[in-house]
Amino acid sequence: MTIRNFVSCGLEPIEQVLLPFQEFFKSKSTGGLLLIFSALAALIWANSPWSHSYHLVWETKLTMGYGSLELSKPLLLWVNDGLMAMFFFVVGLEIKREFKVGELSSRRQAILPILAAVGGMAVPALLYATVNVATPGAHGWGIPMATDIAFALGILALLGDRVPYQLKIFLTAVAIVDDIGAVLVIALFYTSDVALWMLLTAAGLLALAFAGNRMGVRAPAFYALVGILVWLTILKSGVHSTVAGVLMAFAIPARTRCDAEAFHFNASNILESYQEAVEPGATVLSNSGMNSALLAMRHVTSRAQTPLQRLEHAMHPLVDYAIMPVFALANAGVTLENGFGALAASPVAQGVGLGLFLGKPIGIVLMVWLMARLSGGWPGGMTFRHFLGAGLLGGIGFTMSLFIASLAFGNDAALLGAAKTAILATSTLAGIAGYLLLRTLPLPEE
Repeated sequence: MTIRNFVSCGLEPIEQVLLPFQEFFKSKSTGGLLLIFSALAALIWANSPWSHSYHLVWETKLTMGYGSLELSKPLLLWVNDGLMAMFFFVVGLEIKREFKVGELSSRRQAILPILAAVGGMAVPALLYATVNVATPGAHGWGIPMATDIAFALGILALLGDRVPYQLKIFLTAVAIVDDIGAVLVIALFYTSDVALWMLLTAAGLLALAFAGNRMGVRAPAFYALVGILVWLTILKSGVHSTVAGVLMAFAIPARTRCDAEAFHFNASNILESYQEAVEPGATVLSNSGMNSALLAMRHVTSRAQTPLQRLEHAMHPLVDYAIMPVFALANAGVTLENGFGALAASPVAQGVGLGLFLGKPIGIVLMVWLMARLSGGWPGGMTFRHFLGAGLLGGIGFTMSLFIASLAFGNDAALLGAAKTAILATSTLAGIAGYLLLRTLPLPEE
């Protein structure tokens, strides 16, 4: 729904200058572009005469806390264990929203993207495992299962109206289910020995957060404090700490305090009060009635939104424009000392490349084709080429694949370097191929 007959409140000169940049940073493709720039910067830095400084920076230990509560980790782990927990928190908010009101909110809507995502995770893992059976790299089977939702949707945004809206919804839902799969894989297969006492403490803290939700607690400080404690206890339990982000997201309230009818009634009364308070030549600064009405409107508007909506909206810029670029800068710095060819010859690189570039589209399209055969046609009026393009974009592993690679091969620089090289190269090829294929499709009929 669009707001019509909106009266502009005017722009200051500096706002007129900055407006194009603000619009650029609001674009869905911007996060993907920042990731690309950060990854390129990391590659250049890691292979430059100053490569020693790249590794020195991320290996620098950062200590927080005091005494027995002290936590000391290399900067790289603060990024991967700390900042990425916030990334997974936003992922959890998106998952909860999708299950509440999105494409996963009903069985009929959810069945196609769920099956497509399962196919898109199973086939890449199988291809990787086939290439790496009985090799030191066998543990990396989870790497090609992931899809980078920011990159994939960023490319769809570049295609504009050429891509049917239903395909954008489909790929978003597939990526959300893919994220659920990635979280489960990390929790079940990429964790160290579990400290049961810490895990039980984390469960108790999560129960406290859910109880706060049920009791109507909406203060962000409450969930922030409990969330930090959950993160610390899960970190100490041996389960990867980013799982804490997803679990805490499920505890965030998704109910409003003010329904649509009540909001309309309150907002109308406030607008009338504002109109009655208006005086010729008066400003909000000098007119207490106008100021009171505006404060009341902000309060009513806040109560009409869910905490989940507000948090997701507030945290997306932080994640898209800060956390994910920093993650890319810290993790994409592959040193190509032996040349690209030597790394590409590794079974790990071959398994990742085959999994992302072939396994993803094969798995996704195969499941959609089976559903099309059962239902008598391709869903949403789309064709095989539409879903093949979406499958290729699903092969952009990048952020999630790099993250799982760091968990799988964190103690083996050679295997990790091969995996990262394959992720970066294959994600680029998959993105270009998906874009070019979808770009050649005819425009959707009006």
